[in-house]
Amino acid sequence: MTAARVVVVGSFNVDHVWTVAALPRPGETLSGQYHTGPGGKGFNQATAAVRAGAATTFVCALGEDLGGQLARALATADGLDLREHSSQAPTGTAGIYVDHDGRNSIVIGPGANADLPVDFVQSQRDVIHGAHVLLAQLESPLASIETAFAIAREGGVRTMLNPAPADARVPASLLALSDVITPNESEFCAQLERHVGERVDASIVATQGDDTLHAWCRRLLPHGTVVVTLGAAGCFVSHAENALHRDAQTHYRVPGAKVQPQDTTGAGDAFNGALAASWALRPEAAFADHLHYANRYAALSTESAGAAASMPREVDVRKRFS
Repeated sequence: MTAARVVVVGSFNVDHVWTVAALPRPGETLSGQYHTGPGGKGFNQATAAVRAGAATTFVCALGEDLGGQLARALATADGLDLREHSSQAPTGTAGIYVDHDGRNSIVIGPGANADLPVDFVQSQRDVIHGAHVLLAQLESPLASIETAFAIAREGGVRTMLNPAPADARVPASLLALSDVITPNESEFCAQLERHVGERVDASIVATQGDDTLHAWCRRLLPHGTVVVTLGAAGCFVSHAENALHRDAQTHYRVPGAKVQPQDTTGAGDAFNGALAASWALRPEAAFADHLHYANRYAALSTESAGAAASMPREVDVRKRFS
């Protein structure tokens, strides 16, 4: 395989999903429909990137079990270049509850994902240096993610950090290695409080004025670009003055695409993978063009159930939004 345009470092999980009328409350037992399938933020994003048309490498840790076998088979089917550390721990798992409005609650069992070693990431130096975009999340060890970003920065590769899940403790050193960060409202507020000391309720982020959002973003990541995803409302983008990525404005909103959502699980991952793919494939385009594409891709993913399995293909996005 030729050098990847997108490299994703991250997690693979086997998802166990229950669809229920309402999300369970403490002490409550519910009956619902069950299915299982592939997930993990890293694998979801890598699947989105490759299905969006970018040659993609996925760096991860897998167990020697049925979950690992599933990951290898799916990577082969999608043409995903899999670089795996073989772990003695079981492959990661997730328990997911989805209600009738498509909202979800998730519990992760990290397993092998917590066993991705720094030296294994270092062994992938050549493939990282050959990429146009490196993308990572925070379901893998922070030291390994930061190592990947340092290698990318050394090789002049653009870096995208999805600071998820919201309780992840992102060090300032990793933010400093990130060209773009892509938090949702909860993740944005968590990092604002941690790094800036600004306490903001996630429920009001989307309703704030653009100048207020831009000011918060500049304090959080002074040198780079912050993309705050806002669910059905689309996203807000804030650039540093010297890092506009071919945009004409320092900050603006991109509206969401109109769809009929069935399951929002993995929608943020769809956005991230599609954004990385579009940016890698068309580096000459304005960043706003990549965001429009990522919004449409993510919106379409919500019309199918599941996480990685719901990632649409490029041809489907073109047909739906042409």
